[in-house]
Amino acid sequence: MNYGNIKKTDIADGVGVRVTLFVSGCRRHCKGCFNSDTWDFGYGEPFTEETEKELLDALAPSYINGLTLLGGEPMEPENQAALLPFVRRVRSIYPDKSIWCYTGCTLEKDLVPGGSHFCGATEELLSLIDVLVDGEFIEEKKDLRLLFRGSSNQRVIDMKKGCVIYGAGSENEGKRY
Repeated sequence: MNYGNIKKTDIADGVGVRVTLFVSGCRRHCKGCFNSDTWDFGYGEPFTEETEKELLDALAPSYINGLTLLGGEPMEPENQAALLPFVRRVRSIYPDKSIWCYTGCTLEKDLVPGGSHFCGATEELLSLIDVLVDGEFIEEKKDLRLLFRGSSNQRVIDMKKGCVIYGAGSENEGKRY
């Protein structure tokens, strides 16, 4: 897996100050994507043991609330396979820090058995994620007033409580999964 960028003090992609990893590779190609450079799986630098150490060290300060995965598309099957061992380490070393993941996939459609992005790593990876922001970016539904999402069809899902925090209209607020 390659990655396009690391931000060590990000305040835009989740609650609090976060470390963010922008993975490379996305087949979705949403119109108006803010990070289209990362569509190419070969973009950026290889994700190595040194990269993991850099991220783990960046997560150490007490003012860092957690890790955010975005891209590209973290839930592309090949990215899931590469991210799972790293996310396990993050959870093991920093059990009190939250893990957020942004995906163009829809949880109950694409990330379930038989879904387009379901693979051998999906269930465990999802079990390690605290908050999943799901749904493809739709430029026509872009709304800068939304918390932690770019378009109104997207949802912010608390994976531990199994419910939607924000998203996709009032009918989904508090919906259980």
